[in-house]
Amino acid sequence: MIHSRIKWLLPVALTLVGFGFGVKSATAATYDFSVLYNTTVTINPFKPEYPDIVRATITGDATDAPYGLDFLTSNTYGQVNPISSTVTKTTFNADPTAFGLNSEPALSDRYYGGANELFGKASDSAVIDQEKGTISGGGTITITGGTGIFKDATGKITFTESDQLGPDPTAPSQGQAELIFSIKTPEQVPEPTATTTLVGLGVVGTGFVLRRQRRRGTVG
Repeated sequence: MIHSRIKWLLPVALTLVGFGFGVKSATAATYDFSVLYNTTVTINPFKPEYPDIVRATITGDATDAPYGLDFLTSNTYGQVNPISSTVTKTTFNADPTAFGLNSEPALSDRYYGGANELFGKASDSAVIDQEKGTISGGGTITITGGTGIFKDATGKITFTESDQLGPDPTAPSQGQAELIFSIKTPEQVPEPTATTTLVGLGVVGTGFVLRRQRRRGTVG
């Protein structure tokens, strides 16, 4: 009788052990940090039929970015609004429909450098002062996803930027941008591991032993 009980308990014990070690913990995470990027800003006319629309690209690099986000590339459309003969304010957006460009593709941001990446869409503005030779602005990037630890990430990035125009107004400008990240990742579904196999084996073994016990009881 004792021997048969031990045989019955063994699969159950394996099941419990397999369950305890085969399920990884799964919790949501929040990432709050800031990065100072050295930036290059290129602003070009878009199309002749849209004289007040431009295409802007910002690239940047940092030496101390956490999680391997050492580089950035931001692409947007922009609409130029003159303030004076030497000052303009340009409103930027990755969504072309914000400027009535319904047939144009949506643009995006990318923050990268390794296995961890973030993707987003920018909405911002900048004031260009030709007399002072400066570009100053800021805005928000809405996070749309990521890779690595940022898989399925949501959140936002707020930033301010200051650039210096060169002697050639058509050449890219150089400057710095401070980005403040506020990122959330959802709770991930636990992945099955090798020990999960023990759960299946334990359940099968338990059923088999129970059937044998019932048969013996019937025969007795």
